[in-house]
Amino acid sequence: MKQWTPLLLVAVLAALAVSLALPWAPLAPLWQRDPALAQAIIVELRLPRALLALFYGAMLGASGAAIQAMFANPLASPDLTGSTSGAALGAVVAAYLFGFASPFALAFGAVAGALGALGLLLLLAGPKAETATFLLAGIAISALAGALTTLALALAPSPFAFYDAYQWLMGSLIDRSLGQAAFAAIPATLAIVLLLRFAGPLDTMVLGEEVMQSLGHKIGRLRLWVVCLTALGVGACVAVCGAVGFIGLVAPVFARRIVRGHPGRAILPAALIGALLLVSADLLTRSAPIGRSLPLGVITALLGAPFFLWLVAHMRWSLSR
Repeated sequence: MKQWTPLLLVAVLAALAVSLALPWAPLAPLWQRDPALAQAIIVELRLPRALLALFYGAMLGASGAAIQAMFANPLASPDLTGSTSGAALGAVVAAYLFGFASPFALAFGAVAGALGALGLLLLLAGPKAETATFLLAGIAISALAGALTTLALALAPSPFAFYDAYQWLMGSLIDRSLGQAAFAAIPATLAIVLLLRFAGPLDTMVLGEEVMQSLGHKIGRLRLWVVCLTALGVGACVAVCGAVGFIGLVAPVFARRIVRGHPGRAILPAALIGALLLVSADLLTRSAPIGRSLPLGVITALLGAPFFLWLVAHMRWSLSR
């Protein structure tokens, strides 16, 4: 892990630099004619977008690794557990039904929705659910949250609610400010740092609850911390950027290979891999023709869905051996 972490950090910083520079063609002549304007484009338009991709991806990766360790299930992730959909539902209800347009109100609604989804998953599937039970519960919660989000938009006073929320619901980093980037980055960073403190206890969860208790770890408190920190970080990011899927599923799988199967130690590399994946996905959205936009969530789904299918098939093949 020690040799991989610097490499991943360098890759993330390189991707961040590329995100600030591309597309370079319209920026190069402007830099010669009006350097102040070119600098303003980088700082006011590209930097918030790159920072949001960095911190949102890191939060998804770290929370995915923590949730997978808590449930002892490699298919657990913020989107498959329903927390991302729940966060989107909470933000939509706060904004379109109650009319709270402030960032704090949106974040509060998103965090409450994510908490509700994760709490419902724990209630339905249990902390050590089988893969099939876990998937069914997660899919049911995600479907319910998606239906309630559509219902909330349909019942919203504004007739343009669907149009206004479309780009945000599909995941978007476009036209975000540095203030919005800070609003998502601060809770995400806090959540990641605190999740890293639980890396050791999360590693011992693979040994069973009795071993954890004998080592002095309180399982109920650990699960509560993981659920609340995931809801805080993911909820704040969803409130600003909308729902983005599959990063929290893919990143921890690669991270566990780096740390040789230790789920708790995978949190840091999963955060770096998640940041790298989302910054790269945002770069792909810029390949759309002029006047068109590719939703970020669509790109991550196109890349992540085949990986998810491969993971399910690989697990089934492993169990049948």
